[in-house]
Amino acid sequence: MSLPSSAARQTRAPSSAPANLRRVAFATITGTTIEWYDFFLYASAAALVFPAVFFEPAGPAAATMLSFASVGVSFLFRPLGAFVAGHFGDRIGRKAMLVFTLILMGASTTLIGFLPTTEHIGITAVVLLVLMRILQGFSAGGEWGGAALMAVESAPSNRRGLWGTFPQIGVPLGMLLSSGVIALMTGVIAPGDAFLEWGWRVPFLLSVVLVAIGYIVRRSVSESPVFAEMSERKQQTKMPVVVLFRRFGPVVLLTSVVFAGNNAAGYMTTGGFIQNYTTDPAGALQLDRTAVVLGVMLSAVTWLLMTLLAGVLSDRIGRKTCYLIGWACQLAMVFPLFWLINTGSMALLYLAMCLFTVGLGFTSGPQAAWYAELYPATVRYSGVNVSNTFGAVLGGAFAPMIATWLVNSTGTTASVSLYLGALTLAGLLATLLLRDRRGIDLGIDNAEEQSTGSTVWSR
Repeated sequence: MSLPSSAARQTRAPSSAPANLRRVAFATITGTTIEWYDFFLYASAAALVFPAVFFEPAGPAAATMLSFASVGVSFLFRPLGAFVAGHFGDRIGRKAMLVFTLILMGASTTLIGFLPTTEHIGITAVVLLVLMRILQGFSAGGEWGGAALMAVESAPSNRRGLWGTFPQIGVPLGMLLSSGVIALMTGVIAPGDAFLEWGWRVPFLLSVVLVAIGYIVRRSVSESPVFAEMSERKQQTKMPVVVLFRRFGPVVLLTSVVFAGNNAAGYMTTGGFIQNYTTDPAGALQLDRTAVVLGVMLSAVTWLLMTLLAGVLSDRIGRKTCYLIGWACQLAMVFPLFWLINTGSMALLYLAMCLFTVGLGFTSGPQAAWYAELYPATVRYSGVNVSNTFGAVLGGAFAPMIATWLVNSTGTTASVSLYLGALTLAGLLATLLLRDRRGIDLGIDNAEEQSTGSTVWSR
């Protein structure tokens, strides 16, 4: 009996198992939400708590810089996580890596909640904190690609943009959840000094419950149909990362720059810079901590809605077009963002952050589908993971620290706006150089799979 064509498999497999499709959607949303809850929780704590409880001996200004630097350190280990998870994700399956990264992230986050501070064990506390953050970075580096491919490779070809938003909305949902728990602690359960003394630990300890839920959900889903086909026909690549860089190096570079432009802007809110800048007791604004965190939550809702909208639109007007809309919106807001925040008005701060996340949503929604369509099945996990993590290093790794240094050096947030504008323009240029391959066959029989990557260049 002859094997069915790849196009037929791509059309038939997802529609024949609607129950599994729903499980995949739920699993990708749940898992990525939990992963990014953990990741963003650290970033928020780095802005609100860690300068006082871990880095205080360095002095106020240096403590904030060091705290944000600890956020950035994790990004340096995300490529390692991407290489490892990409290698095994292309060799043994997407599902196994999703479970592994979830457990690793949850364990490291929970342990942060138990750490003694520098007041008790000195510099050892900082070393342990950074070690846990490194494990978070390693886990985050392997997470996104697997979740994206489970969703996109399981979806009908004409709805990949929509299904690709499921892991994408896990990012704002994680931010919304972490900000909500912090707001509950600072505003209700442990306000004032109690938050610094013990309240900050509770959100980290809650991670163990969330991870248990995520583990059960992710174990219930079937393997990606594309990988299942690869495994059945024994067509896995022995060294997928090596093949990736040899045949698709320019594509990795461009997709990394695309993500860098989005990630740098995202980390103005998720990385804690705006929280720290607006609530710093020694700063010019000195806004209420809980009120600012509520603003972050509100912007997360806007980000989520725009991500969903962009994913749906990308199935109709193309991935690239949605990205270009996003870059235009993002570029239009890099200066007004801080103009509005610097008024000291909470209402204008909320408006600024919500408008800023419109562009973020449009450069987030189509990402999973577009990146999956740019790489062949045999190196796809490695490709989307490495592109994502390299972009995170270029864009988000030290964005809060750089922004803090720019404000301290220049005395104005205009320098931060210029920094964000430059990265946005870089992302825009890289987007123009890539082709939109909406609806392309993702199966292993696709003739374009044998290309050297030239099929993804814009002409």
